[in-house]
Amino acid sequence: MSLKILSITLLLLFVCVSCHSSKGTRHRHPGRIPPCCPAVTKGNKRDDVVGETYREQAATPPCVKAIIFNTKDGQLCADPDAQWVKDLTANMRKV
Repeated sequence: MSLKILSITLLLLFVCVSCHSSKGTRHRHPGRIPPCCPAVTKGNKRDDVVGETYREQAATPPCVKAIIFNTKDGQLCADPDAQWVKDLTANMRKV
């Protein structure tokens, strides 16, 4: 019985440590996509966009409603109601 309890305890400990250590991984690696956009960019950033795809993000606090484009420096969170965003997404593929 005690071996069973020890095994379960070690398994739970391993799961907790694994989850805790992977929480901040995205923040430590600048090339990775952050969990969400907490704000959208101001102004027309059309020239910074690379690639032919974009993602939509729903407003779920702390995230805001956004269109996410790729840039050479990472991701760009844009206002989905901005005219330049509507024009650009009309010729792109949503992923």
